[in-house]
Amino acid sequence: MPSFDYESYASSLKHFFNSVKTFLVTLYYFCYPYSMIARTLSTISASLLAVEKFSDISPLFFIGLLQVLVPHFLLDLYINGVNQVFDFEIDKINKPYLPLPSGKLSFTNAVFIVVSSAILSFLLSSIIGSQPLIWSIVLCFLPWTGYSINVPLLRWKRYPLLTAIFMVSCWAFIFPITFFLHMQTFVFKRSYIFPRSLMVSIVFLSLYSMGIALAKDIPDIEGDKKFGIHSFSARVGSKQVFWVCVSLFEMAFGVAFVAGVLSPTCLWIKIITSLGHVCLASILMYQTKYVDVTSPASTRSFYILIWKLLYAAYFLLAFIR
Repeated sequence: MPSFDYESYASSLKHFFNSVKTFLVTLYYFCYPYSMIARTLSTISASLLAVEKFSDISPLFFIGLLQVLVPHFLLDLYINGVNQVFDFEIDKINKPYLPLPSGKLSFTNAVFIVVSSAILSFLLSSIIGSQPLIWSIVLCFLPWTGYSINVPLLRWKRYPLLTAIFMVSCWAFIFPITFFLHMQTFVFKRSYIFPRSLMVSIVFLSLYSMGIALAKDIPDIEGDKKFGIHSFSARVGSKQVFWVCVSLFEMAFGVAFVAGVLSPTCLWIKIITSLGHVCLASILMYQTKYVDVTSPASTRSFYILIWKLLYAAYFLLAFIR
């Protein structure tokens, strides 16, 4: 009898851990991991721009970093989740592998995750009390809610120009500026400044995020047309939009290369930042030879590649001064 009880307990425990593991994997794909990773790296990169001396890399710095990472992790979960909730029917065509259309996550649970994530994000940022952090949460929440929610006067994703404006605003302006100011003014208690390094990041990310805004719709033309979402790719054609995106990415790498060469820092930093961006630009151009713009699988693979190149670029941008 005791042996039976132990085996039953062990089986229940194993079932519990398997359920938790399955849920976490489902949640991972529900939150669009590639964009969440990029936003995390953007936080680290912009925060490092506020570092003036080696002693700034202290427990205070890492606490300040966590103060941004946790509320924005929850906000990312909300933004990506609410988009999937209202794109449920479209994703059955464009992205049937996602947790909602594939049935791995119920609609009720998805709505609960989305709502609770938004509430916790606002609650945590209010408790922390950093004005740049609060503004970052608010300025991201409002446009991306309007982008996804399908009610009168909203559902702004139907308008490609608005979509591009939102993406550029968040990735090129709101994220780097508010993350930098949080570290500069709230954590380090220093005065407001806008250093050259921050300006370089803004210019780079303006070009790169515009390319991402255009590229994200290339694999989704079929579903977008069916549900009346007239993206640039659906209007102009995937091939033309693809090469516009490539041009924007290469221009961004070019800006970072010049900034690295002209950076008033030591020689090894100039070499790392300039040659690093040349390598990223070369990888991008090389991979374009293998992209079939008529294949959703091929263009989706390219879309993931440009996010991965952005991950590396965030690391290099943190060194530019």
